[in-house]
Amino acid sequence: MSQGHSGRDVTAIIPAAGAGTRLGGRTPKQFLRLTASPILLLTVGHFARHRAIGSIVVAAPAAHIGRAERLLRPLSRRLPITVVAGGHERQDSVRRGLEAMAAEPEIVLVHDAVRPFITAALIDVVVDAARRDGAALCALPVTETVKRVVDGYVQSTVERSTLWAVQTPQAFRAALLRLAHDTARRDGFLGTDEATLVERLGHPVRVVRGLEENIKITTRADLGKARRR
Repeated sequence: MSQGHSGRDVTAIIPAAGAGTRLGGRTPKQFLRLTASPILLLTVGHFARHRAIGSIVVAAPAAHIGRAERLLRPLSRRLPITVVAGGHERQDSVRRGLEAMAAEPEIVLVHDAVRPFITAALIDVVVDAARRDGAALCALPVTETVKRVVDGYVQSTVERSTLWAVQTPQAFRAALLRLAHDTARRDGFLGTDEATLVERLGHPVRVVRGLEENIKITTRADLGKARRR
């Protein structure tokens, strides 16, 4: 459990509006089944059962809002779960999630819908770091050699000792994340994650070690690996 806090003062925003085109097929990847359960249900379930989470907002594809609501109804008996229409970009979906929050929590946590192997322990570590530092994410050190390539030719080798591959969850003080989104929107800036928006404000983002198993299901190979777990 998150250290020193017994209240449910964290809202989890789950951006789940992606079309999943790299997997092919008509079903968005977050609704595909791993074993008996759809990916979205597995992912949201981790947060619904976590003692620090007081509410959840899921940003789903506009055409699948009813489907997401039906799927998540059993979990909504535990805590409030709101489903909203996501945007064209992930950043838009998270912003709509922020706008849909019924009350202002202390911490807002953002987690990819297609990372169903998150653990309660990792949620704890990220949330605790955000409480201390205002902004935190989990990541793993890059172990492969990284090359900078232009027009199909190697231009240079990147020093990897300071490179980390970023995962979710990412967590922030609510006011800080709102300011980061408002500033990005005003500037017309589009980032690939929430930490990027916070970095633009000059606020340091704490990095904690993620998990190898906390994979993002993006391709058919990822889906196959996840189903074999």
